[in-house]
Amino acid sequence: MNRRLIIVVRADPVICGHSGEARNLAEVALIRGFTDVRLLTWPIPVLQAAGLPLKPLDRIMPYSAGITVERPEPVGDYKVPDGRYLAGLTGRLVELLAEPIPTTCLSMYLAPHDVVVRDAVDAARGAGYAPDVHTIAKAVGSDVTNVIRSCLRERRFGAAVVLFTRFLANDQVIAVSEYTRQEIIAAAEAVDTECGTRFADQCTRRISVSYPPVDTAAYLDPDPALVDAALRRRGLERDGYVLFLSRLTPAKGIYDLVHAFARCQARSRVKLAIAGTGPALEDVRAITRHDDRVVFLSDVEDEEKPLLMNGCAAYALPTKPEPDFVETFGIALTEKMLAGGGPVITTTTGGVGEAVGGTAIVVEAGNVAHIAAAIDRAVLELSPEQRQIMADRAREHAMSFDRVRVFDGLFTTSDPPVALTG
Repeated sequence: MNRRLIIVVRADPVICGHSGEARNLAEVALIRGFTDVRLLTWPIPVLQAAGLPLKPLDRIMPYSAGITVERPEPVGDYKVPDGRYLAGLTGRLVELLAEPIPTTCLSMYLAPHDVVVRDAVDAARGAGYAPDVHTIAKAVGSDVTNVIRSCLRERRFGAAVVLFTRFLANDQVIAVSEYTRQEIIAAAEAVDTECGTRFADQCTRRISVSYPPVDTAAYLDPDPALVDAALRRRGLERDGYVLFLSRLTPAKGIYDLVHAFARCQARSRVKLAIAGTGPALEDVRAITRHDDRVVFLSDVEDEEKPLLMNGCAAYALPTKPEPDFVETFGIALTEKMLAGGGPVITTTTGGVGEAVGGTAIVVEAGNVAHIAAAIDRAVLELSPEQRQIMADRAREHAMSFDRVRVFDGLFTTSDPPVALTG
């Protein structure tokens, strides 16, 4: 029987966890018997105009044969500024649902992707197509930290009611972490108190957790020769640098990290390698312009990530809560834990504790002195044996997020064919 997986997502070239999750689920679907796998996503010019962090278009890793990427053109003209693109996505999904192929629709990042799925399903049914469809909605971090919290902060409860109503109208509802699940329930309670609704009880009963799927094979056991070659190209030495590899924003703790590195004793032995881009990049460059122990790597590609992670003395991501963002899991942390190398230094912000599982050196969020002490401990105090024990424990925990395991756990509770949105 034909089986279709449709992923509605901000796919590559966007640099975000959702696009990585979608890629991993799509790849596993091919080995789990799906005969048609599609990514339904946004036109490149729309992503560029939105100001999202994007990979260079000529460096995107290809998808496996059997995965089709569709970028529907907008419907209508300039008089419908944003709705044109939603209409393009929704219309294409209706066309796919009209075909007599059993389908499951998973929406990831509820605003706007669950809107696309719900409207498409309703339209297909209203048109008399009677699609054989099972819907799953996955709430990711930004659904809570960006959308729901802004509704509560600005007392725009109508928008929150719409989001919860659509979310709970799905056959299956999931969250990216237990932290996210609890945040959704708390937000639902606040909306219930203000509006007299009954969302919290439904959220408590129905929401389950499905962690982000990680391509563990891409990070395990990197070739030592490739690691050494990558470090030479970057002017680095094995165990000779502390690595920050993430988006450069205040919420990732980058300012706290550079201030901590400036005062730690280990700076005489290691450099601080800052890999990534983001709105704080130029500011951080200015702050560290006189420090020759800080190096910037703004062009790291996917294939190079595990090599840099494996060769570092420590990996530091001292993320902290900000009004516009809270780390609701931390995929980069689990990738580092798979790659080996020095220990992870991080905080217990949001869902980070679920990602690292007690295998990291944990510091207080925003505490520069704690971060400096953690760097010194990782570089100056841990013996090779202690570092290996920490690395082994971290890898064992990170293997629980293997993409095949996560995929099977998610879809054993739903109908086999799938449409995912993220």
